[in-house]
Amino acid sequence: MAKENSGHQAAEAKRKRLTWILCVSGLCILSYVLGAWQNNTVPNSSAQVFQRMGCDETKTQTNPSSSDDDVDNLSSSSSSEPVELDFESHHKLELKITNQTVKNIEPCDMSLSEYTPCEDRERGRRFDRNMMKYRERHCPSKDELLYCLIPPPPNYNIPFKWPQSRDYAWYDNIPHKELSIEKAIQNWIQVEGEKFKFPGGGTMFPRGADAYIDDIARLIPLTDGAIRTAIDTGCGVASFGAYLLRRDIVAMSFAPRDTHEAQVQFALERGVPAIIGIMGSRRLPYPARAFDLAHCSRCLIPWFENDGLYLTEVDRVLRPGGYWILSGPPINWKKYWKGWERTQEDLKQEQDSIENAARSLCWKKVTEKGDLSIWQKPINHVECKKLKRVHKSPPICSQSDQNDFAWYKDLESCVTPLPEANSAEEFAGGALEDWPDRAFAVPPRIIRGTIPEINAEKFREDNEVWKERIAYYKQIIPEISKGRFRNIMDMNAYLGGFAAAMVKYPSWVMNVVPVDAEKQTLGAIYERGFIGTYQDWCEGFSTYPRTYDLIHAGGLLSIYESRCDMTLILLEMDRILRPEGTVVFRDNVETLTKIQSLTNGMRWQSRIMDHEKGPFNPEKILLAVKSYWTGPSS
Repeated sequence: MAKENSGHQAAEAKRKRLTWILCVSGLCILSYVLGAWQNNTVPNSSAQVFQRMGCDETKTQTNPSSSDDDVDNLSSSSSSEPVELDFESHHKLELKITNQTVKNIEPCDMSLSEYTPCEDRERGRRFDRNMMKYRERHCPSKDELLYCLIPPPPNYNIPFKWPQSRDYAWYDNIPHKELSIEKAIQNWIQVEGEKFKFPGGGTMFPRGADAYIDDIARLIPLTDGAIRTAIDTGCGVASFGAYLLRRDIVAMSFAPRDTHEAQVQFALERGVPAIIGIMGSRRLPYPARAFDLAHCSRCLIPWFENDGLYLTEVDRVLRPGGYWILSGPPINWKKYWKGWERTQEDLKQEQDSIENAARSLCWKKVTEKGDLSIWQKPINHVECKKLKRVHKSPPICSQSDQNDFAWYKDLESCVTPLPEANSAEEFAGGALEDWPDRAFAVPPRIIRGTIPEINAEKFREDNEVWKERIAYYKQIIPEISKGRFRNIMDMNAYLGGFAAAMVKYPSWVMNVVPVDAEKQTLGAIYERGFIGTYQDWCEGFSTYPRTYDLIHAGGLLSIYESRCDMTLILLEMDRILRPEGTVVFRDNVETLTKIQSLTNGMRWQSRIMDHEKGPFNPEKILLAVKSYWTGPSS
């Protein structure tokens, strides 16, 4: 009996211990889940998180709006009421600097509202006009650097959402009427009260870019997915690129900062990819074999000069089998020579020179119809090498791994060699999938092993990583999938995984590969059907202020920490970011804490958040939003 009682008591004690363990474990799990939820849940809009700040940071400033019935309301982020949130980092590290205080950075003078550091016209006057060198990039010297915030113009409005932004922009954002007067009969741009309207016209397409592109589509295939990336030289307000987007073709439109005031600024305000640039004495900042199509519509580039040197550069950036389209002088000169105020002999000589330069590159003329002439680059150099034995100028450059290198590199008067092909039918460097399959197909540069330590397996793993990251970003930045962010920049793009994961949303991504990056991957990004450029982030980017809605900077500051002043990189980000724009930093906690301490003085609001895999990952995320403020009225 005693033995029975003893066994019962032991079982009872064991049951109590098990119950106690289960209760404690349940409470621990519940606490962890609640803590993780509290740390990572954010409101539904960035405006709910971050208050707009006026020049007087103690006052809240409301955003100007319009009452026009023609125009939709501005972004929902402009009207939400702010809520209080705890922005204290839960992952603070002690910095070497103790007793740190926030250093507020003051606004620049209003005369610098449209400042472009490396395309400053006053600085450009110091340089040679030969080959347009004075309009190339010339960045400020150390004593010319600005440590101030570029002010938005008074009454700045958040731009219209895409697709409405293609056709409308606020006058107060870019207060320049010059193009509406100078290009009035060409339908580039019109002023309608407080708005600009973009009818879609151009110098050589007065019926509109849409009809012009339809004319091209009757001559070459534009809608079967074979043509995805394009480059538009001398783009104006980028109507050609704007209407190519309807055909799933993304164009890198570029034009210089010249007498046609703010043309690239207008393009970006419309939500169309564009960059400040010029065909001058240096290579364009893109890799070899990047574009399926190149376009010039009265772009005023002297293709016939310097033995066709500029056409040789177009050949470098064109993919095998790619097309070059030319409209405007000298094409169809027999019809237009009087209006162009040039002699028939002069125009015929110019066209003959272009034809000869194209033949020397082994291009084939596809057609000349009406105002359009189209040439095609060969798919390999098998036959071209035979031709070069007879026509030796320009020669084929020596084989080199520098064909992709294009940062401050002078133009070369030789034909960039294509990768070897085994037959006349083989695409040099590898054929591409049609769009949209191209976005996730393994790029030929990776298949051929030309990017060290990157193979097909790592490429696919990177795609999976970005699927998970974008799913997480949609939780912490819900607007990312709703069209709030049209113009996006990835400052350290790697393989373009961010752009690929965003492809289903109404956004486009400027993929930037730092020239200091360990692996030069921009060529592979273009082979995926995305666009981008090289950049040294110790210098200014070739764009106007307030041209991007969202900036992604993964590991960027760690690359440049020992090379240049982190404050200058952050000020450049502030310059190109729109008011109420968002920045996503990914880095170690120490770097993010330094960034946060600096941006606190730049009218940004921010918080450090856990990695998508949880709090135990050493990489963290700093989510920041630039406050709304404007410069004073003159």
